[in-house]
Amino acid sequence: MSAPAFPRRATARTAPRRAARAWHPGPAWLPAVDAAAILVLAGIALVGMHLAYGGDPRYLVAGGVGALVGLAVGLGSSAARFGVLATAGAAVVLYIVAGSAAATPDEAAAGFLPSLGSLRTLVLGVVVAWKDNLTVAAPLGTGSGLLVVPYLATFVASLAAGLAACRARPPYWPLVPLVGLFIAGIAFGTSDSFAALPRGIGFALVGILWAAGRRAAISASAGPEASGETTVLNRAARRRGRLGRAGLGAAVAAVAIVLTLVLAPALTAVAQRDVLRDRVVPPFDPRSYASPLSAFRALVKDQRDATLMTVTGLPNGSRIRLAALDSYDGTVATIDQQGSGSFARVGTSGISGGPEGDALKGTPYTLGVTIGDYAGYFVPGARHDTAITFADPSSAAADGLYFNRLTDTAITTAGLGKGTRYSVQVEEPARPTDAQLGQAQYAQVGLPAVDGVPQALQAKAGDIVADAQSPYDRVKTLTLYFQKFGAFSNGLIAEGQVPSLSGHGAGRLSAMLAAKQMVGDDEQYAVMMSLMARSLGVPARVVMGFYPGSTPGTSPLDLKGKDVHAWVEVAFEGYGWVAFDPTPPKDNVPIPPDPQAISKPRPQVLQPPPPAQAPVELPPDSRPDVQDQDQHKNDFWRIVGPILATIGIGLIPIAVVVLPLFGIVWLKLRRRRIRFEAEHAADRIGGGWSEIASLATDMGAPINPRGTRREAAVQLADAFGEAAGTTTALARRADAAVFGAGQPSDEDVELYWKDVETSMTAMTSGLGFWARQRVRFSLRSLIVDGRALFVAIGRSMKFRRGGV
Repeated sequence: MSAPAFPRRATARTAPRRAARAWHPGPAWLPAVDAAAILVLAGIALVGMHLAYGGDPRYLVAGGVGALVGLAVGLGSSAARFGVLATAGAAVVLYIVAGSAAATPDEAAAGFLPSLGSLRTLVLGVVVAWKDNLTVAAPLGTGSGLLVVPYLATFVASLAAGLAACRARPPYWPLVPLVGLFIAGIAFGTSDSFAALPRGIGFALVGILWAAGRRAAISASAGPEASGETTVLNRAARRRGRLGRAGLGAAVAAVAIVLTLVLAPALTAVAQRDVLRDRVVPPFDPRSYASPLSAFRALVKDQRDATLMTVTGLPNGSRIRLAALDSYDGTVATIDQQGSGSFARVGTSGISGGPEGDALKGTPYTLGVTIGDYAGYFVPGARHDTAITFADPSSAAADGLYFNRLTDTAITTAGLGKGTRYSVQVEEPARPTDAQLGQAQYAQVGLPAVDGVPQALQAKAGDIVADAQSPYDRVKTLTLYFQKFGAFSNGLIAEGQVPSLSGHGAGRLSAMLAAKQMVGDDEQYAVMMSLMARSLGVPARVVMGFYPGSTPGTSPLDLKGKDVHAWVEVAFEGYGWVAFDPTPPKDNVPIPPDPQAISKPRPQVLQPPPPAQAPVELPPDSRPDVQDQDQHKNDFWRIVGPILATIGIGLIPIAVVVLPLFGIVWLKLRRRRIRFEAEHAADRIGGGWSEIASLATDMGAPINPRGTRREAAVQLADAFGEAAGTTTALARRADAAVFGAGQPSDEDVELYWKDVETSMTAMTSGLGFWARQRVRFSLRSLIVDGRALFVAIGRSMKFRRGGV
């Protein structure tokens, strides 16, 4: 009787070790297929960073070079049978040599040769490139080592996949690092997805087909060997096995495509998705910097004639913007991080400024700025900034630059000092005409809520615009009201102006509105109009900046403290934010107040002290310690909540892989318990033999399910020499217990199961750790049991129909 066909992994001690002599565990053509599949999957994963780099193809070049170099190291070291140290050394050398040209061309000598600068960037980039990539606003650009992330990610993933394809016998291991690269492409991308559906379907199809093909090719190349003897396989069984695997693979691919098509629209229907750049690094908080509007009066009075900055290239009628303030808390107009857009660090490729969809496009120009006596964190710019370039790119001001593209507001964490020079690329749209605005509706924009607005302002706003018809008429009516009925004063007594308090808090605005005549400057009028407009549902915000009192005719132009201004911007559909100036003309001076009679002071009378009062006890819920505990609890969940949510999302792929494995183990344990706790003792002994047969099936032994126990024992004796005697004896004892007279005792059952455990231990003694895990999580025995159950149910139903 010839030995049965049995895979090599079940006879680790007896089968010839052909894999030890080959550099690849498959046929000669498989390495080429593996290389092509790795490159295709790496490319699909890399495209996930497309929007982060603004579509610049140089990130694809860097990632493609990284994939080729990593794959070459993995395949080459396996073919040459390098050890760990030699492989690591070759990887480091090629990483630096190829990375100088692919990831750091701006620092490489002659654009492609390694230099000290490129070496430093590549080595340090292994640690810091990830942080730099996540803290720079998209588009990232290609300078300052920002291409290290795609280059390094594809290099590592392709290297690991190549090594796994050549040195790991399980056919699915090479897919693991590529799945990690696909996840990294999403995590290091932007909140907007790029070709998510086709990339997901393509990656799933290529990965499934590649893994299934590798498994079939490796299994076929292993050959039908057992105990050193070659046998002839059952060709029909092999054909059925191939067809079954092909059908299963096609079914899995179909299910993956259907689930992707069904779930993808629902998952991508949200406006944004969470990515690492929004979670890992805390977002920049502009509230850490005082509102520039709070220093408005100080600039007007204390630095009136001081040259704050010198600008070049400013067209006639244009303005210098300092900050757009869209929030109000009852004290000061400021910037809210949850308002219009958010601040992000500026990359080397510039910035993308302004709301999209503006109908009118102006002529681009370059604004040059040289800082003089101005000291602050807000960076003067213009409308629709597209790039900010400092004369010294390595300065602290350039390194700490953050920009909000929806408000055209820039902040540098290092502050601006005297002599700082930079240029701004501007694409300022032309102002629409009154006729165009008269036909426009308000734009739908997100603005933070305003708090502490006096009720008098809201009531007055309704009275002012009561007869206005169109959206533009409402805004224009508000503007003309302040220009006509307001009086201008900066509070400069030395220049003959009447007193005018600074500030724009709720109290200052209420007193200004309740007075016989409104008196103030840009600070008060701009904030008051903005709050009135917001109370009417108009999307409005305050903008602070500079423009000269007359049309600029010279260049360079010196901007002084007397040139500081504030105005209001309103968002119109199709035209973006349009500026309005509610401040009255400077020649509209207030009417002096009527003289009042001087009252004679009365003699002061000493009043008795008030009677002592008993101390008032606070209720339990309002005690400071209770409030502090509640505040700490809220702060705790505010901090821990997003972290737990991010961890939970990250564990979803792990759960998808681990839960089926736990399910397999649970089904096998449940099957074992059913066999051990059968009602009759003979069935329990028969269940013990079935446990041996199931283990052999999971190990790949071709046991005929229709054969007898003794026939199966002969097959197992040939396949597992260590357990030959035990399995044969167990088969005979099981037949005696099942077909013999009477029922075995409980002691007989317990002794039989102990021998079953001994035989199973002997069968797996020649397996390594990973081989044991493959057997433990194998589905073969469960599939055989499922087929047997299906056949039994079919026979039972057929018998019942025949009986009827």
